[in-house]
Amino acid sequence: MKDNIQVLNPTKRQRHKILKNALKNANRLEDFENIIKLLDIPEDIKTIGKIGQFKDVKVGIIGAGLAGLSCAFELRKLGFNITIFDPIEDRVGGRVYTYYFDKEKRLYGELGPMRIPISHEATWHYIDLFNLNTRPFIQYNENGFIYVKNTRVRNDPSGKNVKQKIYPKFNLRNWERNSPWTELAERGLVKPLYTIHPNNRKDILRVKKQYNPQVLYWDSLNIRQVLQMSGLSQDAIDLLGRLMPLAGSFYYINYIEVLEEEYPLYFSSLYEIVDGLSKLPNAFYKSLISKEPKEYNIDPKYLGNVNFKLGNYVDGIYKSDKGDKVILRFKNKSGDCQKEEFDYVVCAIPFSTLRNVQIYPSFTNRKMQAIREVNYSNAQKTLFLCNKRFWEEDKIVGGGSFTDLPIASIWYPSYESNVLLASYNFNLESTRLANLEEKIRFESIKRQVEEVHGKDTGYLDDIVYDYKTIQWDKEPWFRGGFCRLTPEQKRIFSYSAASPEYNNRIFFAGEHISPNHGWMQGALSTGMKAANDIAKQIKKGLS
Repeated sequence: MKDNIQVLNPTKRQRHKILKNALKNANRLEDFENIIKLLDIPEDIKTIGKIGQFKDVKVGIIGAGLAGLSCAFELRKLGFNITIFDPIEDRVGGRVYTYYFDKEKRLYGELGPMRIPISHEATWHYIDLFNLNTRPFIQYNENGFIYVKNTRVRNDPSGKNVKQKIYPKFNLRNWERNSPWTELAERGLVKPLYTIHPNNRKDILRVKKQYNPQVLYWDSLNIRQVLQMSGLSQDAIDLLGRLMPLAGSFYYINYIEVLEEEYPLYFSSLYEIVDGLSKLPNAFYKSLISKEPKEYNIDPKYLGNVNFKLGNYVDGIYKSDKGDKVILRFKNKSGDCQKEEFDYVVCAIPFSTLRNVQIYPSFTNRKMQAIREVNYSNAQKTLFLCNKRFWEEDKIVGGGSFTDLPIASIWYPSYESNVLLASYNFNLESTRLANLEEKIRFESIKRQVEEVHGKDTGYLDDIVYDYKTIQWDKEPWFRGGFCRLTPEQKRIFSYSAASPEYNNRIFFAGEHISPNHGWMQGALSTGMKAANDIAKQIKKGLS
């Protein structure tokens, strides 16, 4: 296999080879070993305790997303008695949400995550464990469109089309006008990474009490400030925000969020799970409810019991009068209220949801502040089910088109599929578009897709015959798409947000307490870590 060729179902060795080559091309080969270590899975919980050792220990897990599922999967190895609460009745996976238009599950699109970087070891650990098939996700397609200021061009790799047709519409400086837009973007978004010493770059993907001054400096700035500091004019910054609408939506977010994805080159090589990313949480669920799961290679009599309470939401967390117990209050859809006592609890729901849970006594001041203040970005996706792949007439398979219209971006299936991600946007654009009355929104998105593709008005009326929209900010059990820190929130909140509470009886998991915001890696790795931390806490008490 050539270093830069993606293959089906890559091995760990092949993935690392691709990453090493990408880092070599970026002149940062020295970062390879650190990135691999930082994204590696935690130690196996079986090295902390003995198989079946904790049959009498009750653990309550709040949330059946990937963080809660991975935590339960690991705890089960040591025999824990586990109860998982989740308000959603008909599926697990949280924000991992593959929407199937047909019963046969052949026509689908992703309403949540849709990509997996090759370096996300926790994600790949479970993909391999459950024998899920993967294939390359096509991130870039030179046949895709850029549609800015009513001007349509192909997204050629040299940026020549943008330079010729779109640059004249902006008041750029001479040197900006003579530079490809990709170089302008690299100047403003990527080059600051090279000012950080390789040893200090490790803090980008760490959760620590104190960070090195170089990382703290960039943590104090938003993305727009960094673009301005790079010498780009306001028109150049405006231009980049239109050419890269998904990045432009985050101009007022912490620049550290850019570094968290650029340092490990997440977008250099991406994959998807064949037949939908929901196959991963569904594999967890199938294993956890099985009395003889094949994934463990452990005698079933030693495995812990797992009880799913789907359709039940936790609305109260209380410290027991006994001091060493935690009480969870939960309700079903009918509003019937119950309480249950646990030895340990793992809170694996977003802080945006935890904010509406009664907590008594309160967690530490900084944790409560984090729950109130840590920022979540909105995200909107609209899928179109089409009776023909009209985009293939433009020779587009995979990748995206980008526009300054409200839909922001269009993503095409990387393989044969009639499901188009007709609109994917964040923050203000997401809120404004998704808040339109449903029929108006559907019509508006169709008209904008036609505009980007140069089709006559009404062209899609006979082609799109079903659709599905999600606005994550309006989803009652999430209230946001994913965590995106604002300036200084890494310094102030990252350590306290991840710290246990109630004398190490409540642990936390989820992408929001990881340095991998918005990625499945963040949820899975913190779920594994929470399981390990419980085992270590018990072992410490026994010693």
